[in-house]
Amino acid sequence: MAHDAFALDGSVAVVTGGSRGLGEATAVALAEAGADVAPVARSEDELAETAARVEATGAAAHPVTLDVTDSAGIVALFDEVADALGPADVLVNNAGMNPFFGDARDLDTETWEQIFAVNLRGAFECARAFGRRVLDRDGEGALVNVASVGGVRGLPKQVPYVASKHALVGMTKTLAVDWAPDIRVNALAPGYAKTDLTEGVRENESIREDLLTEIPQDRFADPEEIATGVVYLASDAAAYVTGEVHLADGGMAAN
Repeated sequence: MAHDAFALDGSVAVVTGGSRGLGEATAVALAEAGADVAPVARSEDELAETAARVEATGAAAHPVTLDVTDSAGIVALFDEVADALGPADVLVNNAGMNPFFGDARDLDTETWEQIFAVNLRGAFECARAFGRRVLDRDGEGALVNVASVGGVRGLPKQVPYVASKHALVGMTKTLAVDWAPDIRVNALAPGYAKTDLTEGVRENESIREDLLTEIPQDRFADPEEIATGVVYLASDAAAYVTGEVHLADGGMAAN
């Protein structure tokens, strides 16, 4: 297939959780592929750094400060992006959190609800707002939900995170059926990457070594290695791909 199939020239992409880690790498990778990008996150200062990296590629950037649990803010987000960059035709639901590591018996309901509010409800409300706008204008689009290897297998001591990512995968498959052929909906399932989200387990020598024994490639991913998967799923290179879970986990799910 021609390299041009991976190009996103003329596209406008919204990336939640776009201020650092996988989100920042994804925003930059989409820009390098030709898209104008609206990175979205809670930290205005970190968003400014992402926007500067996007603009350094020659693409336009429009950072938006927003918490994805803010339902009204999500509705306004896509109007703001349309005014600044044009209508969004790519959405990357990357915002996520994983603050709990322990036995499920010690998990409190508030933490469970907080994780699901960000990892699932926020992703759904962004997807809904995006879908309404794309379909109402009879357009075409691509939605990429950033799940996790924990969306296809169990991960010890992470029950709320794993449950939320399994639910996100289920949502992905159903939206793909409901919105075809106009919006392709896929999930990217990363393994352990070098981000703030995994810093705690990577810095714990015992946990780190246990994890590496489960990863055939015997290392953690660089965020840029995950971001290329988003570019693929958002581009015409994946024109016949929808409802799929694209694993980028170093072989962890196969082990």
